[in-house]
Amino acid sequence: MSALDNSRPFMPVRFAVLTVSDTRDATNDRSGDTLAARIMDAGHSLRARAILPDDRAQIADQLRLWCADPEIDAILSTGGTGLTGRDVTVEAHRDVYEKEIDAFGTVFTIVSMQKIGTSAIQSRACAGVAQGTYLFALPGSPGACKDAWDEILAPQFDFRHRPCNFVEIFPRLDEHLRRK
Repeated sequence: MSALDNSRPFMPVRFAVLTVSDTRDATNDRSGDTLAARIMDAGHSLRARAILPDDRAQIADQLRLWCADPEIDAILSTGGTGLTGRDVTVEAHRDVYEKEIDAFGTVFTIVSMQKIGTSAIQSRACAGVAQGTYLFALPGSPGACKDAWDEILAPQFDFRHRPCNFVEIFPRLDEHLRRK
């Protein structure tokens, strides 16, 4: 069973948040605001934030730029994970991934089923790793962002979380890039 081990120290993680939308801006980006607030409320830092249109190349370029930034450990994007013709965030993420975190989509679906029932089938939420950086593509609704953070990401980005967490393997994410 998972639990917090309070004998371990809390280790803050440095995040970037990308909102993907043709209609959102800084005044009405509720999903980006939800993620930013939860990141900071958990004791982590928000190092970058941007809003981009539903354009696969622009999204992938931004993800690559942030993956190359040593001040960013994890990227959360919101929006563009659905089934419409303009939803290209998943494809942009997969253009960048070195490894996909396959179970994230499954776990997110399980969490979503408890909240929205079979409507969860319409999400293509996904996650991966590139250049030692975690990347997560979340749906564009504030509720989905809240559920993903509260139920999955907050525990996994807490070094005290047992039996395992994303933070403890940070040093090994890019070991294939280092000389032996």
